[in-house]
Amino acid sequence: MSGWVAIAGLGPGDEALVTPEVQAALEAASDVIGYIPYVKRVAPRPGLTRHPSDNRVELDRALHALQLAAEGAKVVVVSSGDPGVFAMAAAVFEALEKHPEHLETEIRVLPGITAMLAAAARAGAPLGHDFCAINLSDNLKPWSQVEQRLRMAARGDFAMAFYNPRSRTRPYQFGEALEILREECGPERLITFARAVTTPEEQITTVTLAEATPEMADMRTVVILGNSATRRLGRYIYTPRSAL
Repeated sequence: MSGWVAIAGLGPGDEALVTPEVQAALEAASDVIGYIPYVKRVAPRPGLTRHPSDNRVELDRALHALQLAAEGAKVVVVSSGDPGVFAMAAAVFEALEKHPEHLETEIRVLPGITAMLAAAARAGAPLGHDFCAINLSDNLKPWSQVEQRLRMAARGDFAMAFYNPRSRTRPYQFGEALEILREECGPERLITFARAVTTPEEQITTVTLAEATPEMADMRTVVILGNSATRRLGRYIYTPRSAL
């Protein structure tokens, strides 16, 4: 059979930021698989079957993609942003490890523009030097591990980008994260809240850690914390590349 799986990033929201490589894969696909709101971003057309699913069934949808490809389907697994950043690329390879009968399947990972990078571009250049990305959800790891990574990254003076900061089922943990960051970084560190970046609902707000509150973030928000050198320059925020 000549099926394949492409794991594609749809970017942060603006259709102009979907790469030509991803657009070509979607045009060639017979099936699109992904979380409900991401599949909705792919326009229906004759010959294309869309398979939307809930956000808690990543391994199920990954295996479904491999099974369809084994039957000859041309499958695109869609994620927002980049599929390798807290998204479906790792899930597909985890499913592949559990089901080695699919090891000969052609799999391509097609990069996309992450919400983190789109948010940084809107703010200026807050990730201009060393930085890390931390997923604040404890659905797949214990909260104690999140706390440790926050403290270690702060002590290493990394700028940080935070995904999944606060949800209806996790309303209090982001407040705990802010307290850890104030303790480790001090109250004057700059923090940017980028909500719905590149969409018509976009909101970009930069405050100090002292001014930050949990309610400033939700699941559509990427949060960027500067390092000790991050500064304001007019309406922009940037982190210089030089340590001087």
